[in-house]
Amino acid sequence: METQQYANHRKFDPLFHFVLLWLTLIVLVGALVYAVRSLIAGEGVSVALLLLGLSVIAAILVMLVRTYALKAQDRAIRAEEQLRHFILTGKPMDSRLSLRQIVALRFADDLEYPELCRKAAEENMRPDDIKKAIRTWRADHYRL
Repeated sequence: METQQYANHRKFDPLFHFVLLWLTLIVLVGALVYAVRSLIAGEGVSVALLLLGLSVIAAILVMLVRTYALKAQDRAIRAEEQLRHFILTGKPMDSRLSLRQIVALRFADDLEYPELCRKAAEENMRPDDIKKAIRTWRADHYRL
């Protein structure tokens, strides 16, 4: 597996990002075109609107599935990083740190983690700046 660092840490699930999202968009656009044509022709309007409604529902479900998965991962990361901070420092994590900052901090090596947590809280660092400040990268190969 390739060594993870700032330049290559973003991950994609090919089946979701490159197949399901595009198929959902194609079906939604196709249903919209079909509905417009049916309305103009005055025929098959109920079927076209039903198809459009189902396509909208499918698109919403695809987005909710992704959102719920990310929220579950975020909760797990927050719990892991709070425990990690407590183990390394004997103190709870600074409450000023946002979830996005905590998610970014997970890449920091144990040696630089406590100091980077302090700096991120005091300077209200952006998540991208936190990642760029990491000297020794700790890979996370599980989050998508």
